[in-house]
Amino acid sequence: MRKWNVFIIEDDIQTAEINSQYIAQMERFQVGGIATTIAEAKKVLPVVNPDLILLDVYFPDGTGSEFLWEIRKHYRNTDVILVTAAKETEHISNAIRGGAFDYILKPIIFNRFQDTLLKYQQYKERMNDSQVENQHEVDTLFNRKKSTRNIQTVQQPPKGIDTITLESILKRIGTDHSRGYTAEEMAGEVGVTRTTARRYLEYLVSQKKIKVELTYGGVGRPQRKYFFQE
Repeated sequence: MRKWNVFIIEDDIQTAEINSQYIAQMERFQVGGIATTIAEAKKVLPVVNPDLILLDVYFPDGTGSEFLWEIRKHYRNTDVILVTAAKETEHISNAIRGGAFDYILKPIIFNRFQDTLLKYQQYKERMNDSQVENQHEVDTLFNRKKSTRNIQTVQQPPKGIDTITLESILKRIGTDHSRGYTAEEMAGEVGVTRTTARRYLEYLVSQKKIKVELTYGGVGRPQRKYFFQE
């Protein structure tokens, strides 16, 4: 069975790890590499030779929007999905003109992420046909947002999720809308590693049991905080 090779270009290693975990849940996709700068991505890209790139916009050494055009020029068989917190219409417009397959805003919800990858899978499978039979099939190829109802999707929790830890985390989250937890804080509350806590929290977000927000305070990267969701 063919697997689509994905290259993650993301300057926040924690976000890259979350994206990688999401991809691991998709049967037909695999992570071929991760780069945290534009310069690193340029070096690794010919080696990874991906089918699909998940590309952020903001990097210390450039922007994903500019790099998109370089990808389009030199890697015409590689598709790009922008995964970013950038909400400026300038970046969105550039992504459209540059032929990006989709534009996903952070914080990422797993169901939205999964839906895009399933649409991409459907699109690539159709493109493997030698020709189209009619205008409807052409319209379907151009309409990438078409429903994925023809693809069987099975929602399965990630490996290593157990109900006791899950219930413990939900209990800590409680019902207070104003009280949010970082993965590190939750790890201390429940008694697990930060990576484990983040995996459980992201799973609960994907199930719409809790929500995640980026909080900007002080110096440094924004933090992902998890809150109760009605």
